[in-house]
Amino acid sequence: MTPSLTQPRQWLKITIQTDPALTDAIEDFMMGISDAGVELTVDQPGETTLIHGYFDKSRSDQAETEGIIRQLTGHLQELAEIFEVSVPRLTTTFIEDEDWSATWKEHFKPFAIIPGLVIAPTWEEYHGKENEKVIVMDPGMAFGTGHHATTSLSLELLRDALGGCSAISVLDVGTGTGILGMAAALFGASRVMAIDNDPEAVSAASANSVRNSLQGIMEVAGTPLSSLSGPYSLVIANIVHDVLLELAPDLARLTADGGQLILSGILSGPQVTSIVSFFTKLGFSLKRQEQQKEWEALLFTKG
Repeated sequence: MTPSLTQPRQWLKITIQTDPALTDAIEDFMMGISDAGVELTVDQPGETTLIHGYFDKSRSDQAETEGIIRQLTGHLQELAEIFEVSVPRLTTTFIEDEDWSATWKEHFKPFAIIPGLVIAPTWEEYHGKENEKVIVMDPGMAFGTGHHATTSLSLELLRDALGGCSAISVLDVGTGTGILGMAAALFGASRVMAIDNDPEAVSAASANSVRNSLQGIMEVAGTPLSSLSGPYSLVIANIVHDVLLELAPDLARLTADGGQLILSGILSGPQVTSIVSFFTKLGFSLKRQEQQKEWEALLFTKG
């Protein structure tokens, strides 16, 4: 029997030891330099902070790995000069799937992602308080535990957009582990379609939907956005600026007339201006925007 040539999946783990003043800036930069996605955990052992980033890269992705490290190293030096602190120390290693999962079990604890909504991992017992909604989940090999600012910003707009409405259909584009789709179901949506082009994400989101008894409301699939037929009362996409522009025609097509569109994963400044201008030309009106650190989420209405 011929041995399998398939190599175990690996992750590039980057650990940065830094002055706490640089933590937010480093986290945001790490989130922005890799289309593959990155999850971050933060340890605070004392006067310095340890930031652990996990990139979907293996040893065979040498050019991309070197590019990520080069960008990070240059940015860390610039930040140190601006904040007048010591240059952060960066170390790298490659870890297997199993080690990545074990690491997350150490760092992922129940937390309130927005007031009234708690994210709890499957391995931590948590009992919700009165009027508190709880999403129990396992990230699996997919990215998205809800810790990043773009997720909480999206959830704030999502909850308000669904408030007091019934028979609302929601499309969650790039669902990841399914947090936004599950939240939409908990906030009152009657039907949720959650899609992702990563099979690991589809698997994780599907399992999480069943785990929270939401499979009757929420469907998870790897269906391409261009293949979907709508319209949906509410479309939400928490991705990145350039991808949002690429998907814009389909996002517009799938949003019902008079419906709502939530976009996140956008940096404050030129990216927000670009998104607003582009979607305004497609017939949308900006109704609300929320900001947390350097990230923003935008709520549009169509027509």
